Amino acid sequence: MSQAAGTEIKRLAVLGIGLIGGSFALALKRAGRVARVVGFGRSRANLEQARSLAVIDEIAASPEQAVAGADCILLAMPVGAMAETFVRIAPHLAANAVLTDAGSTKQDVIAAARRGLGGRIGQFVPGHPIAGAEKSGAAAAQSGLYDGRNVILTPLPENSTATVAAVADLWRACGARIMEMTAAEHDRIFAAVSHLPHLAAFALVDELAGRPEAEVYFRHAGSGFRDFTRIAASSPEMWRDIAMANREALAAELDAYVSRLLCLRDALLAGDGQTLFDTFIRASRARANWAPGGTNLEDDE
Repeated sequence: MSQAAGTEIKRLAVLGIGLIGGSFALALKRAGRVARVVGFGRSRANLEQARSLAVIDEIAASPEQAVAGADCILLAMPVGAMAETFVRIAPHLAANAVLTDAGSTKQDVIAAARRGLGGRIGQFVPGHPIAGAEKSGAAAAQSGLYDGRNVILTPLPENSTATVAAVADLWRACGARIMEMTAAEHDRIFAAVSHLPHLAAFALVDELAGRPEAEVYFRHAGSGFRDFTRIAASSPEMWRDIAMANREALAAELDAYVSRLLCLRDALLAGDGQTLFDTFIRASRARANWAPGGTNLEDDE
């Protein structure tokens, strides 16, 4: 792909045609920045649906076929599947192709890319769009998903300035705002604001679902429970991969959270209403201060 900002992509390969990958394709089509989109994924039915919805124009039979001749490639599959994909596509990447990803963890993806891409690592600019949802599949894709949302890039020392600029330009064409940070900083932050909330939501729903009278609890659950646990409807496979990939940072955040919950438990048992109130007021003020100009770092992925 030409590195000049605003250049049309002749052939975009999207590996993983779901909410994230499909929305990337639709957003670039909306912006008039892509001539043809080829998609690859594990489900033929989902790929057929993606083509019928004009999310993609062509179905590839393999990752190798998808990237052959592509000037831009997006990896939008679960992070656990990326290592094998890097190995498979490396020999088929065009010399001028730009490669990026949408993984929710970055240090593991970068390590896999270094192993799989070898000398082509400079063509890969790691990324993470902060715009997930509990819906999945090609039917969930929407051209405006990234409007006003953040996309985190974690550039590598091997990336040229022009290559990073080209990837950033594509995300801006999707309506996104670009932020840059190191991979380690990314994984530490998202362990707290994304991965931990998902773990908490999955755990709460699973605990209630395991009770003999679970149906009664769910029948009486209101909007607070619904809002807090919405993300427990997200892809189990994807979130297993994310949790395992970022397990050290996530375990540290889980320890901190459990410690705070135990403090609240002690206050309850001691009848210490002041500690409860002080905690609630600090949290309420922090949430109110964050919400109006929030950076969307908490959004699902």
